[in-house]
Amino acid sequence: MNDRSRSRRIFRRRVLLAALIALIVFSVLIWRAAFLQVDRHAHFSELAEKNRIRTLVIPPERGRIFDDGGRVVAGNIATFQAQITPEDATNLKNELAILQDVLSLDADTLHDLRERIRFGRSFDPVLVKSDLTPYEKAKLAQLQPWLPGVEIVSSLKRVYPYSHLLAHVVGYVGRINVADLKRINPDLYQGTQYIGKSGIERQYEDLLHGTPGHKEVEVDALGRVVKVLHITPAIPGKDIHLTLDVPLQGIAAAALGTYSGAVVVEDPRTGAIKAMVSRPSFDPNLFVDGISRKNYQALLNDPERPLYDRAITATYPPGSTIKPVMGLAGLQYGLLDPNKKFFAGPYFQIPGDSHHYRDWRKWGHGWVNLDQAITQSCDVYFYDLAYRMGIDKLHDFLTEFGLGEKTGIDLPGESSGLVPSRAWKRKTKGQGWYPGETVIAGIGQGYMLSTVLQLAQTASILAESGKRHRPWLVKNNEEKEPPIELKSPSFWQDVRHGMLDVVNSPHGTARRIAAPYLIAGKTGTAQVFTVAQNAQYNAKELAKKLHDHAVFIAFAPYDDPKIAVAVLAEHGGSGSGTTAPMARKVMDYYLGYQPSQTVKPEFVQHGD
Repeated sequence: MNDRSRSRRIFRRRVLLAALIALIVFSVLIWRAAFLQVDRHAHFSELAEKNRIRTLVIPPERGRIFDDGGRVVAGNIATFQAQITPEDATNLKNELAILQDVLSLDADTLHDLRERIRFGRSFDPVLVKSDLTPYEKAKLAQLQPWLPGVEIVSSLKRVYPYSHLLAHVVGYVGRINVADLKRINPDLYQGTQYIGKSGIERQYEDLLHGTPGHKEVEVDALGRVVKVLHITPAIPGKDIHLTLDVPLQGIAAAALGTYSGAVVVEDPRTGAIKAMVSRPSFDPNLFVDGISRKNYQALLNDPERPLYDRAITATYPPGSTIKPVMGLAGLQYGLLDPNKKFFAGPYFQIPGDSHHYRDWRKWGHGWVNLDQAITQSCDVYFYDLAYRMGIDKLHDFLTEFGLGEKTGIDLPGESSGLVPSRAWKRKTKGQGWYPGETVIAGIGQGYMLSTVLQLAQTASILAESGKRHRPWLVKNNEEKEPPIELKSPSFWQDVRHGMLDVVNSPHGTARRIAAPYLIAGKTGTAQVFTVAQNAQYNAKELAKKLHDHAVFIAFAPYDDPKIAVAVLAEHGGSGSGTTAPMARKVMDYYLGYQPSQTVKPEFVQHGD
């Protein structure tokens, strides 16, 4: 009996204990459920909402670039591209390996992709490859379960329909690289894979780029979009209209022929650049999706340096093209009487020095005044003028004229050129200034350097008798600059008439290009090396790379200038034989003149 009672008590205790434990467990479950559903409701609702709703970036459409006639010189075409979002990839390393195999990515491209992922934000999509082929799209779609971080999206790709013709001016866009990521605002470039790298594309990047938009979408368990909830449209970039004229650009490029060099055409009345050619050139389309190492090395190792902008970055001795400006300086400083004759023999000597500074015409020019000195490009006349003027005054006047300083054109990469001075030589070379260096500076040689754009600007200022405009390429950017004031307005006419005779006088160095309309110009030769004192320059005995550069500046029509042009042909010999006929072709087209007979460039071994 006692055993039975004890057994019942033990049983009841066990039942009560089990019930108590069950009650406690049930109470904990009730409490936990209440905690999760009441206290943590907002948190888990947010997580669920994030799994259901995604925010997608809408990249902006890049603004187009047009020429003066409304022709598209930089546009966009629809394409498909593969991109990867790092935070959506379950195994980033494996996904990159699959992409490398399917899309045939080389080692350099894969390294660049990894670097962009490394320095970018994990939620920003990164471009893998654009212009996908149908096969590549199908293969990626087939492998989608193993590529959760990869998307195929439609996008707009930058294209340059005129290719080499406008490469240096319009520039190009390229993939956003690590260096770009460090300087841009990532919020403004969400979903954007390209950025301006050179030319107008880089100068006006902020205007062309636009602002990204966003799209909220509802997705299913597999991540597929089932509903669009809200759209904030992207703001497209602004279109840009240039002052350049594509047909004129083509004429200028054709005029240069096979020469390396540059042509710049400016409207002297406004400063608008109508053509800007640099040769040789390159295809900017190669850079849009990332140029291959092979193609890039080919461009870098090309001895003609096609990537180098010879219009605004390269600098050359201006040669005799600065003689009209030297004439103005002489008049302004009271060192010249325009009508007074000066005997110009075969060479000039500094008093007390035996060195001969030779004229390009080995027998000299005889008695000449300022007009004749410009017309015949008399070196000795300007040797004497520079020596009497001194380098300090020479530097001050030419700098005021705009030489040795950037013009301020709306393009990156412009060089300032160089007008030397005592202070410059002391600072850069630690040496004093010698009188002989002043002498050769008077004909644009020695340390003197200028860009072809600066020479076109010089021609424009001469055409407008001192009125100045900053050169510009994007419309509505016209900006006047203070005019050059001289003691007498007649000084301009004294020099301009000399330039008129360069082309229209029987004694002018560019008389071969005389046209039915009046052209005023100045020929020039930029020396590549110095001829020894007792030696003779003989182009036939020299390698082409040692031939002088040919230079020519001009404006027309003389009485009502509408065009100013500067042409430089590397190793072209002389301005009179090579670049003057090139400039004539450009002016003929611009002014609407159809010549009955074309003046062809011809190599002249020495002279201006």
